[in-house]
Amino acid sequence: MSPFPFLQGCLVGVSIAAPVGPIGVLCIRRALAGGWSLGLATGLGAAVADALYGTVAAMGLGAISEALLKVSGWVGILGGLFLCGLGVRTWRSVPSDTPATTPAASDLGSAFFSTLLLTLANPATVLSFAALCAGFGIGTRIRGVEIPVWIAGVFTGSAAWWLFLSGTVAGLRHAITPAWMRWVNRLSGGLILIWGLLALTRALRATWLR
Repeated sequence: MSPFPFLQGCLVGVSIAAPVGPIGVLCIRRALAGGWSLGLATGLGAAVADALYGTVAAMGLGAISEALLKVSGWVGILGGLFLCGLGVRTWRSVPSDTPATTPAASDLGSAFFSTLLLTLANPATVLSFAALCAGFGIGTRIRGVEIPVWIAGVFTGSAAWWLFLSGTVAGLRHAITPAWMRWVNRLSGGLILIWGLLALTRALRATWLR
């Protein structure tokens, strides 16, 4: 079996994860506040969601894709509201004056599942995978046992990006004072709130104009 499906999957995973968006901002903010493990847990939630959407796209599950797009407006509304609430909470978050300890398992689990649900709340992501699958010839060149190998590559590429991002940002956290962290919270909270409002606006238009 050729190694190319795995490498192609890695490339797709990085391509989906790397563009800066609300998840990227959230990962950076959590890595600064709680260390690389909290940032990585955030990113891994997105990586699992990417792998799930990659499964839908790679296996050509048209019925599921169509169903996702049919409810994308309502799911997008929920995702937009969640982003808005998260943005406000991040803006109002007060940085601690004491060094952060290792995050508890419950904090890591919360970071993982909140990001997983937030990423899954954007069904339009499946369109990105459909476009990338068409570009790489997934479904015509990759079949059978190579499909799960490609999906594993998607997860690996996405997870590798989040590991790199959270590790790099966490390495800078000791140079960030509480005053700087307050501005980081405000900037990241403002950006997440803006993304939430944009997502909410698009979802409302899609729902009402349908």
